[in-house]
Amino acid sequence: MNQASPRPRNGRPARPHRRPKKDPVRILAFEALRAVDERDAYANLVLPPLLRKAREKDGFQARDAALATELVYGSLRRRGTYDAIIAACVDRPLREVDPPVLDVLSLGAHQLLGTRIPPHAAVSATVELARVVLGDGRAKFVNAVLRRITAHDLDGWLERVAPPYEDDPEEHLSVVHSHPRWVVSALWDALGGGRAGIEELLAADNARPEVTLVARPGRATTEELLSTLGPEAGRAGRWSPYAVALAEGGEPGALDAVREGRAGVQDEGSQLVALALASAPLEGPDARWLDGCAGPGGKAALLGALAAQRGATLLASEKQPHRARLVGRALAGNPGPYQVIAADGTRPPWREGTFDRALVDVPCTGLGALRRRPEARWRRRPEDVAGFGPLQRALLREALRSVRVGGVVAYATCSPHLAETRVVVEDVLRGRAGETPPADWIDARPLLPDVPSLGNGPDIQLWPHVHGTDAMYLALLRRTA
Repeated sequence: MNQASPRPRNGRPARPHRRPKKDPVRILAFEALRAVDERDAYANLVLPPLLRKAREKDGFQARDAALATELVYGSLRRRGTYDAIIAACVDRPLREVDPPVLDVLSLGAHQLLGTRIPPHAAVSATVELARVVLGDGRAKFVNAVLRRITAHDLDGWLERVAPPYEDDPEEHLSVVHSHPRWVVSALWDALGGGRAGIEELLAADNARPEVTLVARPGRATTEELLSTLGPEAGRAGRWSPYAVALAEGGEPGALDAVREGRAGVQDEGSQLVALALASAPLEGPDARWLDGCAGPGGKAALLGALAAQRGATLLASEKQPHRARLVGRALAGNPGPYQVIAADGTRPPWREGTFDRALVDVPCTGLGALRRRPEARWRRRPEDVAGFGPLQRALLREALRSVRVGGVVAYATCSPHLAETRVVVEDVLRGRAGETPPADWIDARPLLPDVPSLGNGPDIQLWPHVHGTDAMYLALLRRTA
């Protein structure tokens, strides 16, 4: 007996059910976004193992990995903008749309508005993804929303969903540049005003950052790294003598020096913090250095190498044992003596006045590294700034106690928020954070003579749109009594 044909609909035979086409690239991008949303994971930690598995299982090529990476990071960076556009294309509040559906819509919106993928291909591929991961019913909803989005390009949509700058500057910049409004306000305050500066900074936060390597002194050289990479795959860093910037698509893990720990991935701003501390003038002994918040170990590895060149010893302290183990791996093979311990920098086990130089790169909101961790802007809240404040003050106060009279402390943070930078230092110097050894500012600018636009001092604020680095802050203090 023959199988019955599909029931006619409107006088025409119904189409037989078609299985959705599985696109490994877009499925991987969706899985990465779900991990970010569901587990509070970071894309830069989630993507590499997913891509490695895809190379082995699905035969991913370099172009596949590049597209998956662009879809994930582009969707995360522009989430605020895309959410505003998607909200204009649906008939319900976004909070009533299931998060997996929103992730698929964000991937589709980015393909339509942020890439050169032809609109028909972007819609078709995203609807097929929706059929695979959401089911046919919700795929129809995705199809309808994406077709509405195709009505305008990105500029056209921004004219419709962003308020005029003259009416509400912060909300305009928030929607156009995809940053929470409170972050726009904080960054604007840190810059000191001026529309050009804030727009350039917000745009830089949405640009793909370079991957920068550090050649650890005494173990590798920039010449070695550049020779291995070749002229088209790398160039010398702008500011640090130990920095090498990779060309787009370069893989650090492919280099022997990186696999062996003689070089590592480290933003040039972080390198400058370590170099400034090591270059600060010091009278008397220079034998004991401290990294009081050492995890995961990048600055500790550079400081340890610099200390070894002078015959000094580095103590790297990190509160969390698992991060202390990462510090140990970063320092393994250091040419000079060092020690790694798991200890709380607010209640240190060492005696007061033990060290000659000390670094505290304190926990913070991370608003200075939004290029690398775009999801952080959507997780942080204004109250997080106040939450970090007591810890930051306590760490700086104990660092000042840890150095001898005449010793130098570097206070660093990967956030330009004034409440995490100069306000913390000034509070500690005034004694508001508790009993604090007397200390004076050291002008850090002359210690980085080749770096322009460092402001009025004595502290330093680096900027992505000015220096091409993360927005690292550095204050140098000398204990005076």
